[in-house]
Order: sequence, then C-alpha cells, then structure tokens
Amino acid sequence: MKDMLVIVSAPSGAGKTTIVKKLLEAFPDLKFSVSACSRPKRINETEGLDYYFISSEEFRKKIINNEFLEWQEVYKGSYYGTLKNEVNRIWNQNNYVIFDIDVIGGLNIKKMYNDKALSIFIMPPSIELLEERLRKRLTDNEESIKIRVEKARKEMEFANNFDNIIVNDDISKATGIAISLVKKFLYK
Repeated sequence: MKDMLVIVSAPSGAGKTTIVKKLLEAFPDLKFSVSACSRPKRINETEGLDYYFISSEEFRKKIINNEFLEWQEVYKGSYYGTLKNEVNRIWNQNNYVIFDIDVIGGLNIKKMYNDKALSIFIMPPSIELLEERLRKRLTDNEESIKIRVEKARKEMEFANNFDNIIVNDDISKATGIAISLVKKFLYK
C-alpha cells in the first residue's frame, strides 16, 4: 500500500490549484483527496469530484463520530473537512494521496502523518501581486478580495511550519520545483 501523502497549501490566489493539477498529470499514482462540505452545491460542481456535499447536521454527526482527519467551521454553519474514508479509499486503490487544502488543515494533516506526509507551502511573491491575481480572476467582489488578502497575510505566517516553501513568481518554475520535491519524496 502506498500510504504516503502530499499536502499543498497556500493563500487563495497563490497558484496552489494550478500546481496540484500539474502534479496529478505528472504522477499517475497520485490521486486527489476530495473534501466534504456542508454548503450547497454550485451549478458547475459535481458530487464526489469537487466535494462531497453533506448537510450541516450530517457533517456534525461525522465530527462526533470522529470520521474526519481535519475539519473547520469556515463560516457559521458552513463546514469543510477531509474524511478519513476518502484517504483510505485512495490508499486501498494502491495510490498516493494529494491534498489541495487550506493552511491550517494542511498543518493538521502533517501533524497526524509526520514523515509519511510531504507538506508544501506555495508562497505568493508579494501580497500586492496576490491581490492583483485575485482581481484578475474576476470571481470576487471588493469586500471578498479584502477578506482574502487579510486571510493570506495571516496564512503566510505559518509558511515556515511546512516542509518546503515554493515562491510562485513563475508558475512553470514553481511547478517544476514541486514536481522535483514530490518525486524525491514518493520514490526515494
């Protein structure tokens, strides 16, 4: 069984999801861990691909039953988390697990798995560039951008708690570094 994990965390807009997609392309035996959430499914989302959508009540029951590796109440009554059975599902298929996860969730998983987990923090070159990237996405209003930038400032304070920090000032270069780190970790 391939019981190892790769954790990729970053502030919103740092390039984390792009890098995770490239890692999935580069390593066929690396599979994405789908998170659970209690918010309603959006039109463009697919159950079991984007998230496992469950009610707040069901989410709380799973918390009580200790079914999560990590979870957070992001907003009042809005929960996100990683189900233990999702990791086991991937391992039972003889694959490695990769997480595209928030900073605190990533650190919590790293603590649980220690040497069986590689944690990578994707660092934006600057807060100003991060804010510019968020604006170019055209997915958030001004208030949401302010909240994301402030959250990014706080998340960046945790960067040194990760095994590796990759400054994403060039997505191709950052992806190449990530591929090299993951290859060295998984196939040592």
